[in-house]
Amino acid sequence: MTTEPASFPRRHARTQRFTLGAPRAFTVAPDGSRVAFLRSTSGTDRAHQLWVLDLADGTERVAADPGALLGGAAEQLAPEERARRERSREGGAGIVGYATDSALELASFALSGRLFAAELQAGTARELPVPGPVIDPRPSPDGRHIAYVAQGALRVVGAEGEHDRALAEPESEGVSYGLAEFVAAEEMSRTRGFWWAPESDRMLVARVDDTPVRRWWISDPAHPAREPQRVAYPAAGTDNADVRLFVIGLDGARTEVSWDRVNYPYLARVHWSAAGAPLILVQSRDQRGQLYLAVDPDSGATRMVHAEEDPFWLELFAGVPCWTPSGRLVRIADEGGARVLAVGERPLTGAQLQLRAVLDVSDDDVLVSASAGEEAEDPEIGEIHVYRVNELGVERVSQEPGVHSAVRAGGVIVLVSSVPGQPGAQVQVLRDGKRIATVASHAEPPGMSPRVTLVQGGARRIPCAVLMPRDYSGDTSLPVLLDPYGGPHGQRVVAAHNPHLTSQWFADQGFAVIVADGRGTPGRSPAWEKAVRDDLADVVLQDQVDALHALAADFPLDLSRVAIRGWSFGGYLAALGVLRRPDVFHAAVVGAPVTDLRLYDTHYQERYLGHPDEQPEVYRRNSLIDDAGLVDAADPARPMMIIHGLADDNVVVAHSLRLSSALLAAGRPHEVLPLSGVTHMTPQEEVAENLLLLQRDFLRKALGLD
Repeated sequence: MTTEPASFPRRHARTQRFTLGAPRAFTVAPDGSRVAFLRSTSGTDRAHQLWVLDLADGTERVAADPGALLGGAAEQLAPEERARRERSREGGAGIVGYATDSALELASFALSGRLFAAELQAGTARELPVPGPVIDPRPSPDGRHIAYVAQGALRVVGAEGEHDRALAEPESEGVSYGLAEFVAAEEMSRTRGFWWAPESDRMLVARVDDTPVRRWWISDPAHPAREPQRVAYPAAGTDNADVRLFVIGLDGARTEVSWDRVNYPYLARVHWSAAGAPLILVQSRDQRGQLYLAVDPDSGATRMVHAEEDPFWLELFAGVPCWTPSGRLVRIADEGGARVLAVGERPLTGAQLQLRAVLDVSDDDVLVSASAGEEAEDPEIGEIHVYRVNELGVERVSQEPGVHSAVRAGGVIVLVSSVPGQPGAQVQVLRDGKRIATVASHAEPPGMSPRVTLVQGGARRIPCAVLMPRDYSGDTSLPVLLDPYGGPHGQRVVAAHNPHLTSQWFADQGFAVIVADGRGTPGRSPAWEKAVRDDLADVVLQDQVDALHALAADFPLDLSRVAIRGWSFGGYLAALGVLRRPDVFHAAVVGAPVTDLRLYDTHYQERYLGHPDEQPEVYRRNSLIDDAGLVDAADPARPMMIIHGLADDNVVVAHSLRLSSALLAAGRPHEVLPLSGVTHMTPQEEVAENLLLLQRDFLRKALGLD
């Protein structure tokens, strides 16, 4: 008896897009002796373990095993932890995050809301008996204490479990200490709410009061006996949480940090190192102005280190702001039409590079990730590289074409590389530019390689990936499926293997698949990203149309049969396609779309469209439910499948319900697929698998391929 191999959709879902078993979350010891990281035991195991790689002999060992620590019991997550994971799109289990002291000797993490500490040198782990559920535990730099959040209070305990106590407790319902508010975690990539002083004697602590934020209710219609979940959601134009910052000592002493919170209400970044005073980055609500402020931790007073303004918006970046060891400000800025690295008041890069993040700062250089700028001689479509930058120039660390990132400390670089010709990511440990070790991956191979061509399409040189069926002989034209994200912060055209697997599977179903990163997507130039200001809809849609028509000159595309699919912003874009350009698009799969832009959050939506009370026409023009195409009987009605998770607390299901109501009122046929218990992610294996199969069947039927 033979067993049929699992289908690609099943394996794609079971392995969480072939990411399980891959090492991640690297930390390098300051003496360069060892590397800590997370990895599960196989390509289907969701439970991540904490590992240590000893560079002296190249051996790997488990420092903490969640199965052993929990005695084989199933993991139980508190609602606060589930929300944190949803914000970070974390679908794994076990140890999904950890923090260490400065010497990389003590690590802390939470399992089932319980606090654990691991001695990384000795390889032992233990539970510390403290009140829970524990959120975001972090050791002090000297390793003597662990701070954590429980029930909205910031608490601290000795590393051996002694003297547990609360340093700050919520004064009322809606107040918390040490956690990031919704928009910080969802839109600013600030997932933390407290930061240790380098001397380990006090912390900067965010106090969040979300009392002013409107309450929404997320119900579960499949289980009517369950009470709806009450969430604080700051929709565009409504009140945000009130965020303040305090210096809190281990003795409970408290000093508030003062800045102009009326004009700069967003606390976007916090940095505290031995190189200088605590540093915070605060933004105006319209995100066109921001201040870099140095904090006096004794008095709470702040002084301005730098100020920035932009007529469109100011982007936030990973790793900045920070100080160099000599005390100069490091930032990424849009200057002279380029996104540059600035140290002090001097830009060290130009238009040849588009800076993405600062990875590490030393006395000798700044380690960054960047893609080629618009003025680069080689466009390097979809590539992101690691560079060393200083006053003498720029040196590229990663060489092979692909997508690279890195972590550095103690003269050691952990280089993580995803390249077109190999599945997954390869992890090398470098010292003085030479490989001294590798970190193994247990991820499953996908069993296929994408047949992908990276090109630039049209007069605007839109980055595109074109995928043909692997068995395609080239003698006939093919129906087309556009498979974009197509919006801010979502680059899909990348020079790597695994990101194109789902598109390749759709191609193998008989489509020519096109992924186009039009204006608004990252990695090209500030002007490219900011072209969508006040016009999210028309600009992004036009670039999809232009890319399609340009590629038809070089690829066998049947333009009489064109579909488009997407999720989140991609779902919004897919709906735009069939509603506004039915002459181009003949069917759409619309996943978790933002349809009424007034129902999405403040920090994201107001960045691109302004305040809805000040620009109501801009919101109306860019929203789907007010689209004139819904009621224009002259337009052909195009088949549309709308998919939405009923438990989604980011893009709530009201978006799809309002779109369906508008379509019904206009007499437009469509399908709605509600996903019970599913959030903005689709981690459930059966759901994720069947979603791909249902989309395929819908698209084949809609384009007459059956």
